[in-house]
Amino acid sequence: MSKRELLTHVDEAGRLRMVDLGDKPVTAREAVAEGFITVGAAARRLVRAGQVTKGNAIEAARLAGIMAAKRTAEIIPLCHTLALTHVSVDIEPRRAGFSIQATARTSAQTGVEMEALTAVSAAALTLYDMLKAVDKTMVIRDIRLLRKTGGRSGVRSGVTGERRS
Repeated sequence: MSKRELLTHVDEAGRLRMVDLGDKPVTAREAVAEGFITVGAAARRLVRAGQVTKGNAIEAARLAGIMAAKRTAEIIPLCHTLALTHVSVDIEPRRAGFSIQATARTSAQTGVEMEALTAVSAAALTLYDMLKAVDKTMVIRDIRLLRKTGGRSGVRSGVTGERRS
C-alpha cells in the first residue's frame, strides 16, 4: 500500500478531496485534547486577582475555545461540518502557566478530534492575546489529542497510540 493510499484526503491523482462519509454509520463520538501555555508570574497574578485590563481572561478563553470548536470546518480545510452535542473547555492554573483541556462530542459519521484540538488552540491563543501586554515570554505548547472514542477504531489514546475495542 502506497502512502497516497493511506491518505484519505488525497485521490489517486494526488488531488485533495473531502472524504465521502455517505456509507459510514453514525456513532457516538468523543475527543479530548489538551495544551499548555506558559505565563510569567506577574501575568498569572493579574489573572488570579481578576485585574487583566481586557477582562476575565479565563472565561474569555473558555468561550473562545467553545466557539472555535463549533466553527472548525470553517478554518480547517476538508473538515466536515459537525453538529456538536457538547463542548467543554477547562482551564486550570499551573505553576508555570495554564493547562487547557477540551472535550467535544457528537453523534456523526466522523470524529471530533479536530474540534477538540481547535478548542484548545483557540483558548490558548485567547489567553496569549489577553496577556501579551504584560508578558512577552508566553509559549503555547504541547497541544495534542489525549483520546478519542467512537467509529471503527473504538477507544484510542493519543498519548500511547493504544487502541481498545
